[in-house]
Amino acid sequence: MGRGNHNQVLEEKAASRSQSEVNKRLKYISLAVLVVQNASLILSIRYVRTLPGDRFFTTSAVVMAEVLKVLTCLLIILLQRKFNVKETVLFLVDSIVFQYKDTLKMSVPSLIYTLQNNLQYVAISNLPAASFQVTYQLKILTTALFSVLMLRKSLSRVQWVSLLLLFAGVAIVQVQQEGNKEASDSSNQNYMVGLVAVVISCLSSGFAGVYFEKILKGSSASVWVRNVQLGIFGTALGMLGLWWNDGAAVAEHGFLFGYTNMVWCVIFNQAFGGLLVAVVVKYADNILKGFATSFSIIVSTVLSIYLFSFHVDLLFTVGAGLVIGAVYMYSLPKAAGSSSSSLISSSSSSASSVLPRTDGGAELEAFLPKADGGGASPPPAVHITVPLLKAQQQEEEEEGAAVSQKP
Repeated sequence: MGRGNHNQVLEEKAASRSQSEVNKRLKYISLAVLVVQNASLILSIRYVRTLPGDRFFTTSAVVMAEVLKVLTCLLIILLQRKFNVKETVLFLVDSIVFQYKDTLKMSVPSLIYTLQNNLQYVAISNLPAASFQVTYQLKILTTALFSVLMLRKSLSRVQWVSLLLLFAGVAIVQVQQEGNKEASDSSNQNYMVGLVAVVISCLSSGFAGVYFEKILKGSSASVWVRNVQLGIFGTALGMLGLWWNDGAAVAEHGFLFGYTNMVWCVIFNQAFGGLLVAVVVKYADNILKGFATSFSIIVSTVLSIYLFSFHVDLLFTVGAGLVIGAVYMYSLPKAAGSSSSSLISSSSSSASSVLPRTDGGAELEAFLPKADGGGASPPPAVHITVPLLKAQQQEEEEEGAAVSQKP
């Protein structure tokens, strides 16, 4: 009997060690995927927009990306329902049609995301890929500001410092670009148009991301259903933008005019990029994600030197370095506020509840129920944790009050 238990323990340890190695390997794979996705999207858009010959309609590319996203999410929902088509259809009709008020809420972020996707093409068509990649990190600043204003999140001192460094780095890069604009294809590019497009894109990205997060927190709908709702509005709004901006040209040349294999690669990258990142981040963390973003800036810059004859000088290096450092600093986790939570959770292996933190992070804290007042004296270990438990309960009551005051 004892030998059987011993063997079982050894098997569990081996399985745990094997799972740990798999997760470690997946982390590095996640890093590689994030870097490739972040860098390749910008470089490929820049490449296809600077090629000679017939140019595809960016508005049609935005619509096509939305259609692919919707189809992917529908396939995932169908897979979750074990390919039961009837059950899937009923579920979607109930989630999208019968709960139409909930669906209409997605029209706001969908409109902004559609605008943002179109502005991305405008910005990359008029800015060097490396400059766009650096400047586009301003979306971290706008997202942080909207999070503080709309979700009442709190930022650490390190995060505020990183936002200042981010702004300074982007400003330095823009000063450098004003003094040293790309010589190639300058007649076909408008630097100010690209700069305005990327700034508006960052603002819209920050607001839409925070608004979407607020909706997700106040609803039980799955992320895939939300993406279907977003895609439906995105496709409709994209078609409206296509008709408004390129309607006559599309009617004359066709929806897929100018599409090449490279253009299709760009569309697939844009369509599946967000979904892919959402999946791979499951095996990573914020530090790894921040590192991937920073490393992708370096990759974009290096490749831009060879592909687009991009010139790197001291000012650009300093500015990009500040942005990379700021991205990494902002992604660092907040310092653990107290060792009490780990002490409490380690002392309680049962009868614990899980509450989400109100700072917007994905961390979850465990806490013990209140101890009974009467009875015999508790053991010494409980004497250690009771004051800590009271402090934890007081903190949770304050957080609950803060949540109830949110609009």
